[in-house]
Amino acid sequence: MMRKMEPDHDGKWAKFHPVWDGFYTFLFTPGETTKRGAHIRDGIDLKRTMFMVVTALIPCLLFGIYNTGHWHYVATGEAGAYLDLFGDKLIYGLIQVLPIVIVSYAVGLGVEFIFCIKNQHAIQEGFLVSGMLIPLIIPADTPLWMVAVATIFAVVLGKEVFGGTGMNIVNIALTARAFLFFGYPTMMSGDKVWMSGIGDMNPDDIAEGVTGATQLGELASFNGAQEDWVIQGGLEAFQAKWSIMDSFWGFIPGSVGETSVAAILIGAALLLFTGIASWRIMVSFVAGGFFVGWLANVFGSNPYHMLEPINHLVIGGFAFGAVFMITDPVTAAQTNTGKFIYGFLGGALSITVRVFNGAFPEGVMMAILFMNVMAPLIDHYVISANIKRRKKRLKIKAA
Repeated sequence: MMRKMEPDHDGKWAKFHPVWDGFYTFLFTPGETTKRGAHIRDGIDLKRTMFMVVTALIPCLLFGIYNTGHWHYVATGEAGAYLDLFGDKLIYGLIQVLPIVIVSYAVGLGVEFIFCIKNQHAIQEGFLVSGMLIPLIIPADTPLWMVAVATIFAVVLGKEVFGGTGMNIVNIALTARAFLFFGYPTMMSGDKVWMSGIGDMNPDDIAEGVTGATQLGELASFNGAQEDWVIQGGLEAFQAKWSIMDSFWGFIPGSVGETSVAAILIGAALLLFTGIASWRIMVSFVAGGFFVGWLANVFGSNPYHMLEPINHLVIGGFAFGAVFMITDPVTAAQTNTGKFIYGFLGGALSITVRVFNGAFPEGVMMAILFMNVMAPLIDHYVISANIKRRKKRLKIKAA
């Protein structure tokens, strides 16, 4: 049936053939097969690979929807236990989050369709993942027009100018996040953006004791103010308020999809099981972050430094970055040795920015974008070292 609807390559609708092809190959496995120059393993193609990544993101999306509703009702003083008002929280979260997902996909795919029609090439699949990542790494109250502008910026200047999917040098979703962070900083940082609705509420209507601050925001408020940190109870009081287990399960405010390490690990298991993501990058990223967190904990003195290394791994966007961002196969290192170096430096730099730079309470975004740019250089030196070792072995054998 779909084949009968295929536009004629020479007809008046020929220029829209890439759009039809995009929908057809998304719904059905392509009928074409590679006959030469490749070892065929199965029927999977790039669209199905991207769809698998989107599937891995679903637990984060579902938890983020409910968590958005929960912290809204915490701010209003109506929520008790986490599962109280379950239906109300879920509905509120859906109302806040789903429009962001819809706008992200509609705008991003719209730009993709324009470019594929203009250049007469097949629709590119990369935005299937980026369209889901963008809503998950921003606050739930981000205005929809900002989401649209950031998505256009990321797709056009982050990917299309380099040649499209597979040619971009930086992660598309993080490019959109960086655009929002630097273009509209008041909407991406501070205490009023992480609990949905709190920014528009009358201060008298906000529940007593609720500030809207995340863990990282609270630590940043004490950075350099050691006396205030001690007066407020220090590390013990902080960990009593924000336990490691609360952070692991995601019972904390933050970006839509970044709070629950448990949900992130479900996605990680799927990506590793299917072989889509690199375990080398994931493991080394965590190792790098833990190492710098340990160094800061041993030798540092301010509140950020005193935080236990394991705590750094479960707060902020570190876990999400380790699974879904740093592992982007297009922008990551390609050699096996390079993946270890790339991941370790990315994790180490994330925590370095977090604990030593007062301007950025969270360093994951900046660290991964920087490592995206450095990935080709890492691979270059790894390959050069391999070539030198092989030449040395050849000389020894010749002698």
